[in-house]
This record gives sequence, structure tokens and C-alpha cells, in this order.
Amino acid sequence: MDFAYIFPGQGSQSIGMMKDLSTEYPEIKQIFEQGSDVLQLDLWKLVTHGPEEELNRTENTQPVMLCACMAVHAIFHECFSAPPRMLAGHSFGEYTALVCAKVFNFEAALPLAKFRGQVMQQAVPEGQGAMVAVLGLETEILNKICEQSTSTEGIVEAVNFNAPGQTVLAGSQKAVTAALQAAKQAGAKRCILLPLSVPSHSTLMKPAAEQLRDYLQDIDMHAPQVEVIQNVDVCSYSGEAEIRDALYRQLFNPVRWVETIQHMISCGVKVLVELGPGRVLTGFNKRIDRSVSGCSVHDLNSLDQTLEQLNALASAGQA
Repeated sequence: MDFAYIFPGQGSQSIGMMKDLSTEYPEIKQIFEQGSDVLQLDLWKLVTHGPEEELNRTENTQPVMLCACMAVHAIFHECFSAPPRMLAGHSFGEYTALVCAKVFNFEAALPLAKFRGQVMQQAVPEGQGAMVAVLGLETEILNKICEQSTSTEGIVEAVNFNAPGQTVLAGSQKAVTAALQAAKQAGAKRCILLPLSVPSHSTLMKPAAEQLRDYLQDIDMHAPQVEVIQNVDVCSYSGEAEIRDALYRQLFNPVRWVETIQHMISCGVKVLVELGPGRVLTGFNKRIDRSVSGCSVHDLNSLDQTLEQLNALASAGQA
């Protein structure tokens, strides 16, 4: 079947996000307990009771999202065993894709996720970085705004190309604020300051990336068993060296999500299945190409709807 799994990254988390699925599928809590044992941190308590500020700490969010997406993948695979044509993940979601492709195992990915979050937060102290989503401006205009807003006091860069007319900027707090005001003056439909102080995928993450590169050298990796499309170069992974290099560069390079989805479609993917909390990526994908079917699995109702949709497409020979 020509379908692909896609996994969300940091920003889709919320307290109680796994409660509905966990009422029917004990595997959900079991995977969180497994993660908790590895990290010596009660991830299930964090995701069910918070507090929100702890859940949103980058070093906690990334292991939580790994557990959440792997748990949804596990129950979906239990219900629908056909293998996907491809995998991809948005930002940190790429790590989940690599675990699902058997590049490295879940137990190794957990401390890797926590370490990645820690070095990202350390690279830019709390309150000194910012991210803003800008809707309704062309990329060329935003690039000029970033150039004009970058100064001796800080930088701002386009870091997430999520959908046509939806781009995220990141960088130093003062520079991002200046870019936000400039975007409004240039006619942006909306500018949303994100509740994140870590300027992910900006060049401010280069020191964190250097530490991550060293850490990745000690991770046992294997060739992907399913094709994974990576964020940085929008192509398939092959060998271990390439995977390590792309994960290193991903931290300080933009997420090219529009191109990622377009590439998957050009390779014959007809259905995009988002596995994990929320439905952010499914919303992006509709704006990228409405001709491709999209669905998300994040609760019991969406699980049933997605299974019904895929089974219908399979019966009709359309997926």
C-alpha cells in the first residue's frame, strides 16, 4: 500500500493527551513506564498531571513525545499491520521515525532524546531565545525581514517551512521581536509567538549540535528497514555515517516540511497517516497538497476513523 507514517515533534504535547487511548490500550501506559524506567523519571505522571511548565521543558518534552508517538505507532500497527511505504518526522519527530525504521532502538533513543533537549536548552539560556509562527507572507519577504532584523544584539532566521504561507522564525529574543513587528507591517495575516524559548533549528543551536554529534558517535545504528525521508536534505537515509551527519545538521538547519511532503507524494505516497498527539502535521499537509488523503491518530475516535479510511482505500485499491 502506498501510505506513509509521519510523526510530530515538540509543540504537540499537552497534559492528558494520551488519556483517551490508554483507556482501551494498556500498551500506552506500558511504553511510558518503560521510558520512565530507562530515564528514572515518571513520564506518565508528567503527561497526565504535569505541571505544564515541566512538560514543556525541552529535555522532558522530547522523551515524552518519543513515548507518545511510539505508543500510538504500536497500537496502530496492532490494528493495521500493512507496512508503510515511507516514514518521516517533523523536527524531533524524525527520531521517532528512525526508531520505527529500526535504525536504533527505543531504549537508546530515550536518553538520546533527553540529552538533545538538555544541550538545546543550555545553548541558549531561558528567556534569551524565541520562536514566532508567521502566516500569510512569502518566503522571500520573510528572508528579507530576517536580514533586516538581525543585528549586533542577535539573529533571527526562518527555521520551519511548514506549509505555503506558514513559516516559523527563530533566534535571539530581541531580533525575533523586531522581525515579528516587521512581519505585521509587511501584511502578515497572523504572527503567533510560540511558547518556546529554545530557538530550534537556528544557527544558535550550533554549540548544541557539536555536543550532539559527539553523543551520536556512541549510538549503535543500523540501516533503515523502512525508507525515512530526512528534514535537512529531503532525501532518504542510507548508511550510518549519513544518519549521524544529518541529525547533527538538523539541529541548526531549517525543517523543510513542504518539500518533504512533496517528495513523498512524488514517490507515489497517496495517504499520509500522522501518528501521535494532535493533528498539526495533517493540517500542514492539507495546505501543501489537498489531492493526497491525510488522517491523524491521537485518540480512540481518530483511530477508528483512520482504520476505516485505510481499509476502504485498500479495498478500492487506492492505497
